[in-house]
Amino acid sequence: LHKQHVIHLDLKPANLLMRDTGEVVFVDFGLARHDHLPDLLAEEFRIPMGTFPYIAPEQYLRVRDDLRSDIFAVGAMLYEYATGRQPWGEPQTLRGVRKRLWRDPVPPRAISPDLPPWLQEIILRALEVDPKDRFQSAAQMLFDLQHPAQVKLTARAGKLAQDGAAEVFRRWRRMRKVKGFGPPPANAEAQMDKAPILLVAVDLAPEMEGLAQHLLQAVKRIRRIQPDARVACVNVIKTARLGVDRTTDDEGVNLHVARLVALRAWAASLELSDEEVSFAILEGPDPAAVIIGYAVNNQADHILMGARGSSSTRRFLGSVSSQVVAEAPCSVTVVRIPAYDAAAPVDDEERDRADA
Repeated sequence: LHKQHVIHLDLKPANLLMRDTGEVVFVDFGLARHDHLPDLLAEEFRIPMGTFPYIAPEQYLRVRDDLRSDIFAVGAMLYEYATGRQPWGEPQTLRGVRKRLWRDPVPPRAISPDLPPWLQEIILRALEVDPKDRFQSAAQMLFDLQHPAQVKLTARAGKLAQDGAAEVFRRWRRMRKVKGFGPPPANAEAQMDKAPILLVAVDLAPEMEGLAQHLLQAVKRIRRIQPDARVACVNVIKTARLGVDRTTDDEGVNLHVARLVALRAWAASLELSDEEVSFAILEGPDPAAVIIGYAVNNQADHILMGARGSSSTRRFLGSVSSQVVAEAPCSVTVVRIPAYDAAAPVDDEERDRADA
């Protein structure tokens, strides 16, 4: 929906329908906001709109242009599906809705002990009062749901009881007169552009160390421009089309483990938290198809990859990078080693200026 410039603002189980084909779709766009159309509801009404158990705190404060309001509603729905209860019950008045500005919900695992910590982490992050503390895009929330083993567990994951009276009172004093949170970017499209999924395909071959370093500098430049970007680092093990593929190298070391260690070492200088970066070792006979498939499944907004030097074979058969550029459903940036690198060493700052 957000990619179509729409913020729904009334997501709830009753507005989910399933087609005969198995697809789940949202309905009832009576309260929705479209980036490219006048918001007549905001002009005509001065009261919060939405279904009380699911509306975000900023909606209570009459904000209708923040896509993270939909993320809050999805968090409330996941809470209900996981526990059988709504996070704040069923308030009938706006005064009841207002309490979510300072009163946290009962942690899901206190109701359903079998719930995995990673899922509670995702649900409670989506339900944070301040939009800046939630997932910054639906794609980022989806990424964590699809990669539970890489979800960073914080204090949210271990909570088994609501906050105590003293902490709630402190929040009440801080929030009782709040008029709003930090303004979101201009529109839904701008908000998604600010928090993209950046897929980085890294070639870890020893002879490609120089190219990997150029790729690392390119990631750093993008992160300076888009600090909320989620970086998904991948490496592809090319498997045989026929026969049995090896899982260990000549010294008996597991290839996946070795590649994962090397991939983490490559990204160490990015100094990203576990919430900002993930690592995956992929495999398949066609590396380009594997990268494209991973980008599609994870809603990647941008693919960044290196290109090995040209050769007559690559010109005739085509390269992985050219195939990704031709078939990927998102933007692709291909990094090459500048010609001057072969002539003389250049320090990082000079290389950055030249690359730019």
